[in-house]
Amino acid sequence: MTAADQQQRPTTGRQAAFRDRVRGYGRDLLGSVWTPTTGSVRRWALASVVVNVGITVTGAAVRLTGSGLGCPTWPRCTPGSFVPAPHDDHSPVNMAIEFGNRLLAFLVLAVAVACVVAVWRSAPRRASLVRLAAVQPAGVLVQALWGGLVVRSLLNPVTVSVHFLLSTGMIMAAFALYARSGEGDAPPRRLVHRDIRTLGFVLTAAVFVLLVAGVVVTGTGPHSGDAAASRFTFDIETMARVHADIVWVVLGLTFALLFALHVTDSPGRARRGALVLLAVELAQGVIGYVQYWLAVPAMLVGLHVLGSALVWIATLRVVFLMRSRGPLATAASVDQELDEQARAYS
Repeated sequence: MTAADQQQRPTTGRQAAFRDRVRGYGRDLLGSVWTPTTGSVRRWALASVVVNVGITVTGAAVRLTGSGLGCPTWPRCTPGSFVPAPHDDHSPVNMAIEFGNRLLAFLVLAVAVACVVAVWRSAPRRASLVRLAAVQPAGVLVQALWGGLVVRSLLNPVTVSVHFLLSTGMIMAAFALYARSGEGDAPPRRLVHRDIRTLGFVLTAAVFVLLVAGVVVTGTGPHSGDAAASRFTFDIETMARVHADIVWVVLGLTFALLFALHVTDSPGRARRGALVLLAVELAQGVIGYVQYWLAVPAMLVGLHVLGSALVWIATLRVVFLMRSRGPLATAASVDQELDEQARAYS
């Protein structure tokens, strides 16, 4: 059969059905951005959380596989090319891993832009969500520029550490968008005692300190991302013990929060959120101790990075669950409120 005959051959019913499904998915995807519902905005916000966690983990994979300088310059991959080209100092695998991680930034950017458009076109348009959504593409730009600095500094541990902490900020902004998209814009109302809410903020600060200690341990340890990369000059054993001590502080604060929520008969969702946080922390602690005993194998370190992102998200979730901003306002309810205000002033 010639090529012309193959082109003229009619499509089968299965092919047509598959094509129709693909077109339908495309229309639904575009509609979720251009004519968004409350649910689609929330789903895009969740997608932003997922892709930001994902690129944080793949960024760690770049370092753990020694691919940090697989693309030895920025914004190009090699001095003469934006895509991987043969290079004496790095294998094709290392170059592919680093270049693949750079490409993932475009996925994060695409989701960020989708969040902005969906929030902007929502009815009613909510200024608080617009601000949170705008952080997403701005953060991707900052991360990309900082990533260039990381490469040009030859993976200096300070720049690598800040790169990770910027990722935690992106995750926080994305989760805040997700949480706020499911609630109203009424003034925040505490659902727990004031002291318990303060304890939640203290716990959040402690978890962030734990993340900082974690990146210092990583910057002192063996997984530098490249044999030529410098390391922090701290004693690794001392830093690991400091990190472990902060873990126990965080666990103690979490136990205290969970106990306080139960004895004050706080809302069930806040108690369940604290319990989930404790479970994630315990799992993360087990991974941390096992990786230490096994001389920090790369696979467990990568899993530990994922765990750190999940601990951060679970912590933020507890804070949001301890207050309420009221129910969501629909377009119809906003129109009704405006009509009532117009009648009141007529």
